[in-house]
Amino acid sequence: MNYSIKEVAERLKGLRDILGISEAEMCEKTGCSPEDYALIEKGEKDFSVTFVYKCAEIFGVDIIELLTGENPKLKRYCVVRKGTGLPVKRREGFEYQHLAYLFKDKKIEPFLVIAPYSEEEQDKPISLSVHEGQEYDYILSGSLKIVIDGKIKVLEPGDSITYDSSAPHGMIATGGDKCEFLAILIK
Repeated sequence: MNYSIKEVAERLKGLRDILGISEAEMCEKTGCSPEDYALIEKGEKDFSVTFVYKCAEIFGVDIIELLTGENPKLKRYCVVRKGTGLPVKRREGFEYQHLAYLFKDKKIEPFLVIAPYSEEEQDKPISLSVHEGQEYDYILSGSLKIVIDGKIKVLEPGDSITYDSSAPHGMIATGGDKCEFLAILIK
């Protein structure tokens, strides 16, 4: 199961039109500038998981439906084998795999995330985002520097953090190598 930016853009525009929501209202609810929103709806600009997550909530649909055009159907359980999660583009260099994309009516959005190490990012301000709900991150390998509401924490394998994701937060791999972690977004 894969998706293209153009296809997601068409679904975003279609649902917005059907529901009678203006572009201005979408910008306000997603925190996106009018210029960026227009480019996203034309399929000319990539989007974050946070952005699609917010859109899905506004439209009352599953995030997977926006990404793939298919509605998850499994109700009792869903098995996703190693390496077969739905790839999701979130931010440059990071690899995300959605680990429950076939499960219907999820209360969580679980992702396997690989954050690349970049020497250049170590001394720069970390890019921040916000979204509704809570998030739980569990470090599998490597080290993760995370900023939440202005506070910096470094997490190692076996460490975890749970936080209110409406607080500005961001993360980078640190310690000289990539970081692999489980991220669970909780609605």
